[in-house]
Amino acid sequence: MYVGRMNFKGSLNALILQNLSQGPNHGYSIAQDIKQTSKGVLDFKEGTLYPALHGLEGKGLITSTVRAEKGRERRYYKLTEKGRKALALERREWLAVSSAINLILKEAT
Repeated sequence: MYVGRMNFKGSLNALILQNLSQGPNHGYSIAQDIKQTSKGVLDFKEGTLYPALHGLEGKGLITSTVRAEKGRERRYYKLTEKGRKALALERREWLAVSSAINLILKEAT
């Protein structure tokens, strides 16, 4: 039986933006939310997540602030208006691509 692994690394930015559309969040919690919502299928590690967060911040799609929480500093990220527009575009593109892939895979059965 074939058990392949799909690379969803390119979709990480959209997943982060979607998570932050619900409100500010810190990196570890973003990763856990994505993992939990995907029922463990999508599990992004720190080495992938934090560079993506820094890249989104560099593009002005998110901002960050440091907060003290339980005696520890955490960096919380928040979606900007530019980020909301980028998320809307990412959703449209994902729906178009996933619909096309579904059409092809249905043809294969």
